Parts: sequence; structure tokens; C-alpha cells
Amino acid sequence: MTEQTVIVDGGKLTIEDICHIANQTKSLHISDTAVFKDRINKGAKFVNMLLREEGFVYGVTTGYGDSCTVPIPLEYVADLSRHLYTFHGCGLGAHFDQAQTRAIMAVRINSLAQGFSGVRYQLLQQIGKLLEHDILPLIPQEGSVGASGDLTPLSYLAAVLAGEREVWYQGQTQTAETVFSGLGFVPLKLNPKEGLAIMNGTSVMTALACLAYQRATYLSQLSTRTTSLVSVALQGNAGHFDERLFAVKPHAGQITVARRIREDLPIACQPPRNDTRLQDRYSLRCAPHIIGVLEDALPWFRQFIENELNSANDNPIIDAENGRVLHGGHFYGGHIAFAMDCMKTAVANLADLMDRQMAQLVDPKFNHGLPANLSGAKAEQAILNHGFKAVQIAVSAWTAEALKLTMPASVFSRSTECHNQDKVSMGTIAARDCIRVLELTEQVAAAMLMAVVQAVELRGGNPLLSPGLIMTITQVREHVPFLDTDRALEQALRLCLQLIRDQHWSLYE
Repeated sequence: MTEQTVIVDGGKLTIEDICHIANQTKSLHISDTAVFKDRINKGAKFVNMLLREEGFVYGVTTGYGDSCTVPIPLEYVADLSRHLYTFHGCGLGAHFDQAQTRAIMAVRINSLAQGFSGVRYQLLQQIGKLLEHDILPLIPQEGSVGASGDLTPLSYLAAVLAGEREVWYQGQTQTAETVFSGLGFVPLKLNPKEGLAIMNGTSVMTALACLAYQRATYLSQLSTRTTSLVSVALQGNAGHFDERLFAVKPHAGQITVARRIREDLPIACQPPRNDTRLQDRYSLRCAPHIIGVLEDALPWFRQFIENELNSANDNPIIDAENGRVLHGGHFYGGHIAFAMDCMKTAVANLADLMDRQMAQLVDPKFNHGLPANLSGAKAEQAILNHGFKAVQIAVSAWTAEALKLTMPASVFSRSTECHNQDKVSMGTIAARDCIRVLELTEQVAAAMLMAVVQAVELRGGNPLLSPGLIMTITQVREHVPFLDTDRALEQALRLCLQLIRDQHWSLYE
């Protein structure tokens, strides 16, 4: 194995491991040691022993959910997994993208690899083979209430393992049957408990949470850097980020943000050159307090997400070592739901912060002498050009949509499935909302980057700018030229947006 490999062996994976697999910067390898194989297969053998002894096991010798009181005769048990993934094939909405789908598959493998799900090692191999060949189930985003886990979306993974439904392979949608046939893959007939083990877990919401965490972390740093540039453009007061000031309200993340801004502004804004206001408006002065909320939340977001990532979260739990079947509710995604509801609120506040900063930059009543709308037009052409006027309106629209989505999904629990699932997490909806808030905030950040670089250059390009600010300005100008006359900015915005999502801009250590 190399450093470019993530090994799944029942040990701990990180958020970064899942993101690497999702983005294909590292490959996944399932341990093939005899010890690991035996530990996984031991659970499947224990389930088979219970069947031989006519044991009573939920989802193996009974129906599912509210049908748990319905006994299944042994001659029908082998067909139960197929019926489970078949009747759950009712998802709607857009499909998860390729990176999200890889993350979902990797998270599910890792949960099964904990060794408490009663599945065969062969099942893990089959998912691993799909990832290796980049055969990705087409999984609709809508249809999960987040308990009993992500049943409907994960049914599409279970069905594809069995050679059914559709996949994305080599740039096109094909049937799993066609792809398997072409590659000589043998579809897997799921054993008792295996359909339930694949589907009855929190892997969709957890996968999205891993990807969201990485994007939120980057946005926190990006909004910090743009705040530094705004402070230069508006001739702000660098004293607002003084080390001693933040020592008396010592939130660690807030202190980190203030330090980053302070290091960005060692010379350029000291002393403040705008003497009309002793104190800058809140979107500058309080930026560390706003961004710092997200920075301070990141450690416990990681704790929640990685605990879920490295857990057995289906039902029942098969404790083969002690010969027990434990019926519980580990499929409940409450921790991920709470983390995603909180993360989307903190991220939406970054959008709101940048929206307010943008409003100051474009408005000659507040921007201390910059041209209206940051227009770079000269002389008589100035009256015809409108610079970033429409971009500022678009930023307001994107921000409003992000803020609208901050209503917590977890409080909208609905009683479902004959009141068996009478309290559900809505974790997957919370995660999907969080991804959308991230998308919108990234759009705001793309516009802010373009606008604030224009503003600094209109100010005269301070020769005393710190290396970090010079680097950001240079990187932006490699892709987006100065706006000296009106032009459609959609393609430039899309390019900046993609570079943000690729985490192209160099920021802080």
C-alpha cells in the first residue's frame, strides 16, 4: 500500500480520507488479512447458525419495520433482501453527483467493516470493486427521513451490487446488468441480513457531512482573506483585530480569525487612513466574531461526523463474539442532523457577512472614495458603465436563499411507516440543505473575490500589502482581468466558483 491508499480494516477513518476517495485523490483498499476476513465473516456465519436453529432475528426471519411481528418462513428468507431493496426503489429528485456517490459507498464500506453487521467479506469486496472501477450507482437525493437510516437512497447501492438498476460508468448512464456483463462481474445475491445491513444506516448523510466539512473549513479561511482585502479597500482600522483586544474574549476560533487578518494587515492599514469613523461598521469590525463561530464549531463537527463515520449504525447489531443479536436504533442520524443544521447556519452567516461587505464596497456613500459599483471605466465612458452593480444584486439574492435554508431540518420529524418510525432524524435533508447553503455561499465568495480585488486595485494597489494579500490578488488576476468596461461576468464567476470548489486559492497554513 502507498500513501495514496486509504485502508479499510475496521480502524478509524477521517473526514479527509472520505474526501480523498470521493475526489479520487486516493484509492480505497479493503484489508485482505486473514484476521480481518475472519472477523467480518464470523458475523455472517453467526446469522446462518441462527437460521439453522430457527432463531428469531429482526429483518432476517421477520418482516421490516412495523411488519416485525410477521414471521418469515425459512423457505422465503433468502428472498427477503431482494424485496427490501426492490420496494425501496422509489427515490426522486436529482441524483447525487459522482464525488458524493463515491463518498456514500466509502462510508458504507467502513461501517460494515466494523464487523457488527452480519455480512460476508465478499459483500465488502463487491462495493470495493465498484469503487475501483468507478461504477457508481445512480442514487436519487430525495426520499430519506434519516431513520431507519438512509433506506431509500442506499437501496440503490444494494440493487446495483445485485446487478440491478442503473449506474454511471465511463461518462454515461448504463444498466448495471450491461456493465457487469461487459466486465465479467458476477452480481451478488444478498444473503439474509445483508440487504438490511447495506440500507439501514446513516451513510448518505454522513458522506455528505464529510464533504460539507471540508468545504466549510475552506470557506471560513476564504471569507477571512476577503475580509482582509475589504479592510484594505475601505481603508479600515486594523486596530479592530488587535491581539490584546481578543485576549479578553478568548474564543479560540475567533482568536485564530483575528490573528489571520492581523497578519494579512501588518502594514497596509496601520495607522487607519480613514479618520471619519473611529470604528468600522460591524461587517468589518465584527468579522472575527462572525467567522469565529464556524471556526470554533469545526472541532465538534469533526467529532460528531467521525464518530458516525466509524460506527456500526444498522439494526440489529450482530455481536458474533458473544453470540448475541442486539436490537436497537443506531440508524438514527440525530448527531449528523444536528451538526448539519448548525453548520449550515454558521456558513450562511459567512454569506451574509460578505453580502454586507460587498454592499459597502459598491456604494459611494460608504466606500470612502471608490467609484460607484467599483467601475473601472475612465472619463466620458464612466456614465455608461455599471461595474459590479448587477453582481451585488445577485449576491443579495444568493445570500437571501442561503439564509432561507437555515431553518433546522431536524425539528421537522414526521411519524412514518404505521407509526413505527414515529420520531425520525431528517439528517439527510439537513445534510442536503447544508450542501446547498455551501453552494450559495461559495457563489457569494466568488463574486466577493472578484469585487474586492477590483476595489483594492482601484484604491491604487497599496505597495505595502502583505505577501498573503498580494498572492491572492495575483491568483485572481491570473484568471479574471480588471473590469474596465462592462462585460458579462457569468463565465468569470463560474470559473472562480470552480476554483473555490477545487480549493485552488492559497490561503492560510
